[in-house]
Amino acid sequence: MLLLLEKLPPGRALEFLHKIVDGICGRAYPRYQDYGSVWSLAEWMEVLGESRRYFKAAVGQNMSDEEAAQQIKELNENYQEAVTKCLKGRKEEIRNALVERVNAISCAQLQDFDWQFKLALSSDKISMLQMPLLNLDLDVRENGEIKPVSIEMNKEELQNLINALEAANKVVLQLK
Repeated sequence: MLLLLEKLPPGRALEFLHKIVDGICGRAYPRYQDYGSVWSLAEWMEVLGESRRYFKAAVGQNMSDEEAAQQIKELNENYQEAVTKCLKGRKEEIRNALVERVNAISCAQLQDFDWQFKLALSSDKISMLQMPLLNLDLDVRENGEIKPVSIEMNKEELQNLINALEAANKVVLQLK
């Protein structure tokens, strides 16, 4: 996975890995100009991507130290030690950056909700309809303003909404 890391002299590995974490945390990633003598451009892109994926996965999936070490077992012992040291030292910082990135997806927050159940008995096209409908009224706070949002759903749409909310809840619980 991170085998290309071994092309870097062992003394520079920890510095490089900390720069990767800096990039994950919103600061500057390492520059190709500083490492062009070590890797080709294709190798650079690969080692950069693999390093980022490793740190994000190790923290985002809440891997134990043993699980994280298992992911890099093919590396030389010196490089394993550098990766582990960087991960342990900056784990909380990476976690905060990942949570901030997720929170930045939307700053809207649910303030209140109300619901009504209706049974549509007919429509202009069908005289006997008898379709259950749910009206969901949401008060959403976005940028300090409360915006009303109204949604009408049939049984299938409601089930899809419930499934999506349950999946989102599982992700939130994993991040805690």
